[in-house]
Amino acid sequence: MKRKIIYLINPISGTSKKDSIKKLIEKETTAQGIEFEILPTNAKGDYDTLKEKIIEEKITDVVIVGGDGTVNQVTFALKELPVRFGIIPLGSGNGLAFAANIPKKVMGALAIVFNGTPKPVDAFHINEHYSCMLSGVGFDAVVAHRFAEKSKRGLFTYTQESLINFFKANPYQFEVVLDNFSFFTEAFAISVANSNQFGNNLTIAPKASLNDGLLDVVIIQKMNKAKIPFALLKQIRGNNKLQEMVDDMSKKNILYFQTSSLTIKNLKLAPLHIDGEPKETAEEFNISIIKDCFDLIQPN
Repeated sequence: MKRKIIYLINPISGTSKKDSIKKLIEKETTAQGIEFEILPTNAKGDYDTLKEKIIEEKITDVVIVGGDGTVNQVTFALKELPVRFGIIPLGSGNGLAFAANIPKKVMGALAIVFNGTPKPVDAFHINEHYSCMLSGVGFDAVVAHRFAEKSKRGLFTYTQESLINFFKANPYQFEVVLDNFSFFTEAFAISVANSNQFGNNLTIAPKASLNDGLLDVVIIQKMNKAKIPFALLKQIRGNNKLQEMVDDMSKKNILYFQTSSLTIKNLKLAPLHIDGEPKETAEEFNISIIKDCFDLIQPN
């Protein structure tokens, strides 16, 4: 099959210089003898015109040059079309790309685009929202909201906001409803993930798979704040085993389990983020997996 690639470049993602990256993409794709075009992303996520172009010109691949927010918008808009997606990760976190073992360096990511294999990736719904990586309510959403207000992006700014807001953080009240089981918890945050990480290789859900039909749920329960870094380190290192919901949850600092669907009743209206982007919160979130949502070009 003759390949035809559209590269979508987000002009504001991350901190990288886009002109040099654009020239590198042009040079390397031309060397591969692949027909291509470079277009800007749409800030509002409106890709109706692009859909027509993909169908009319028989585009085979859409490569997203940006971060998780851009990946979210583009895959949501185009997932019903017969195209494969690639990622050149230029965002602040790049959680989905890193979960798929796509390297951060542009040349390495391009090598995956040219030589990798398209594999199906799950996504999930949170009420009317679409998420393809990791979303959550509570502390990490507070950080996402603050980060979105900053003129400077990047890991340093994100880390700075995380530290500032950590000392201000208070737990929220939730009810978590699963099939034939529900429980109340006071928690600093609840993360629901299809990928294994927040981004920057910070692995919050070590057992997560991009294509297992399951969501990984991580609940950071109320505890002394001095214990939180140690509890998170244990989770990040994979020392917390997946739990059955018959376990004594009150004795666990962090709950970690898998499910294909759940409902979170947000009793104190904790803030929400979707794939790192701040969204308006709600009193209840109905969350369910979307199996084999789109094909992502990944390492062989």
